[in-house]
Amino acid sequence: MNDEKKEAPKLTVKSVKEIKLPTGVLAMDVTPDAKNAYASCIDGGVYAVELTDGKTEKLGEHPSYVSGAALVANSPLLVSAGYDGMLQWHDTQERKTVRKVSAHQFWSWQSAASRDGKFIASVTGQYICGGYKYEPLPEREPSVRLFEAATGKPVYDFPHVPPVQSVAFSSDGKFLAAGNLMGEVRVWDVSTGKQISTFTTPSFTGWGIIKGHYYTGGIFALHFAANDEELYLAGMSSTTDPAAGNGKQLWQRFNWREGKKLGETADSDAGKGLMETLAFHPDGNYFAMGGRLENGKWSLALFDTKTGALLHSLDTKSRVTKAVFSRDGTQLFLAEALGQAKPKDGKIPDFGRITIYNLA
Repeated sequence: MNDEKKEAPKLTVKSVKEIKLPTGVLAMDVTPDAKNAYASCIDGGVYAVELTDGKTEKLGEHPSYVSGAALVANSPLLVSAGYDGMLQWHDTQERKTVRKVSAHQFWSWQSAASRDGKFIASVTGQYICGGYKYEPLPEREPSVRLFEAATGKPVYDFPHVPPVQSVAFSSDGKFLAAGNLMGEVRVWDVSTGKQISTFTTPSFTGWGIIKGHYYTGGIFALHFAANDEELYLAGMSSTTDPAAGNGKQLWQRFNWREGKKLGETADSDAGKGLMETLAFHPDGNYFAMGGRLENGKWSLALFDTKTGALLHSLDTKSRVTKAVFSRDGTQLFLAEALGQAKPKDGKIPDFGRITIYNLA
């Protein structure tokens, strides 16, 4: 499958609007009616964004980078997560922060909300060398934590090998998956708290031998397929200089119960770069993957879910941190970071944006 050329259906992707934010956007969620977005940014701000007129308003704030933004279904709540290890609940109607929960001692790398609005999950962990093989030290705190979305009450703490950099719920809300730097994925049943699967792929772990001996990279995004029986992973393939971000732009598809790989990015379709987000079109026929481009033709691409064929690609000239499809499938929203420049004359320059694309 990897190098086989496939005939792909035509797909039109047209940029129709760009909305600037004060600094790079690290996470985003979009309301079901596609009228509003909520962006978590490098400056610590959590912003409400009106997608029709581009108006932005600060909804809340963390003291450091904000890495997560997840709307709680069937409620006005948004949960943000940050490098301060905190989860914050924001009322999007009242425009105020209503709850703060200390989730981790270290960063929240990524967070997610279940589609049914019941749970919030957050993952953490720091890579500290634990032996002569440079294997990570055992976790000092739970690497995966599950909370009630309505109350912030802890539900389960799940063990993993830190750092754990990605997390995703199945579409039916029954399963939670988390992936780490070492390419290991674990899946739990959220009703019982029991781990029901684990598998490892070495493809996403980089072992540095040029500028230092260390592991870096990891699985940066996870997404269950529509049938919940398959799990997609995204990140960057192995490289001798992981810090350069010059591994293959990589997704892989697994039967997660058996740990069996079913497909991955074709070599002919990929350049080099670290992929950070996965999103599936509502009809399930194709998915988007985006991230940081080091050398190649695209930072955002759309792939056929059945064949793995590349349908469309574009170079956004940015770091794509989050992709979200509208519920009706006619639009794609990208959260982006364009750089981390120093403020000029005491003002923070525009280095973040949300871009809206029409799909046909």
